[in-house]
Amino acid sequence: MTVRFFHTSDWHLGQFFYNHSRQYEHEQFLLWLIHQIKEKQPHALLIAGDIFDVINPASAAQKQLYQFLADAHAVAPHMQTLMIAGNHDSGYRIEQVEPLLEKYNAKAVGVIAWNADKTLNLDHLLQPILNEDKEVVAWCLTLPFLRSSEITGYNDQTTNSQNAIAYLHQQLIAEAKTRTKPNQALILMSHAHMQGGETSDSERPIIIGNEEALSTSLFDDVIDYVALGHLHKPQKVGQANIRYSGSPIPLSFSEINYKHQVIEVEIHPEENNESRMIYNILEIPRSVELHKIKGSLSEVFEKLKALPSGEIANIDHREYVDIEYHTDTPPQPNLRQQFEDVLAPNRYRLIRISRQYKNQNHELDEQQHILLEPPTPEKLFQQIWEKQGYHSDETVLKDFMSLVEEAQKSLEDDTNI
Repeated sequence: MTVRFFHTSDWHLGQFFYNHSRQYEHEQFLLWLIHQIKEKQPHALLIAGDIFDVINPASAAQKQLYQFLADAHAVAPHMQTLMIAGNHDSGYRIEQVEPLLEKYNAKAVGVIAWNADKTLNLDHLLQPILNEDKEVVAWCLTLPFLRSSEITGYNDQTTNSQNAIAYLHQQLIAEAKTRTKPNQALILMSHAHMQGGETSDSERPIIIGNEEALSTSLFDDVIDYVALGHLHKPQKVGQANIRYSGSPIPLSFSEINYKHQVIEVEIHPEENNESRMIYNILEIPRSVELHKIKGSLSEVFEKLKALPSGEIANIDHREYVDIEYHTDTPPQPNLRQQFEDVLAPNRYRLIRISRQYKNQNHELDEQQHILLEPPTPEKLFQQIWEKQGYHSDETVLKDFMSLVEEAQKSLEDDTNI
């Protein structure tokens, strides 16, 4: 039986971009997605984690999600929405609203559930996908972000994170095989950093037991499609049926050239040839442009003058500008104002200026920022570590990020008491 679904991830609802709200951009994406759902009528929508940008999202971000679920259910009542928690999400929080989600034919899997006898609660992780006639056309194996504290210490197979991750996949896939009938598809949805995946500078490192990237060997060949979340660039990992859908909007300037998309997947389990899997890329229109301007001061001024003119009344709709200029002299004190004066009025938001000094060989030295945003825990640790005279050490950084993960989990536990 044919199954057709959408794969998306990393919405990061509630994100602030250099203190600017992305609410308008997310609204435009969600309106576009509703239109695609109405037109295509998929059996399921898979959201592979990082639904929100922080574990305690603002009410506006939560409202945006729940309004979308209501609107999606109105245009496609039979469609199921399956979502998992990412490393930015609180797994407990997204599961707490289960009665609300059921109303809109949605299901959230936020944490790995265990039975009283220390075995996996497989019913919690295995979700059927139904067609319009309420027939099971596929099974979705849902694996939210795997926090070490939630997966280790339950039995002899979970003594450490690596063993626990392998055990989870083996148990879940084995159970899925027993439940799957002929002509039903198997889909695995996971929020993880896979080996070989290409990153941007906006993804928070995932450290599980000092190991960042997982191997695709965890996935059995019986799995028809692996829907991944975490990396923001749309990409295949090793083979065509293992994919990151990527984020729907650029979450940093390093993502300017990404072709943001939702992947429409159609599986024909009865086929054993190329027509078994059909992929259709739905490109997401960009509602607010980002401009990265680089060069000498004279080149930067020329490029700023060449940008399109014409006012944009609403500040939340205006385009973002990031300037990186190269110089061998200290900057003038009113340089930012000079940049602002050259830009077309009421169209752009100049959100960052950085400079790189030239040395005697006219090569670029270390970049220095003029406009700073609040540092992440990782960046703040690196700054303090290097200020103390220590060299950058990948092992130390991984240990620190493991502590950050534990602190985030502790915060979630306190929130849910």
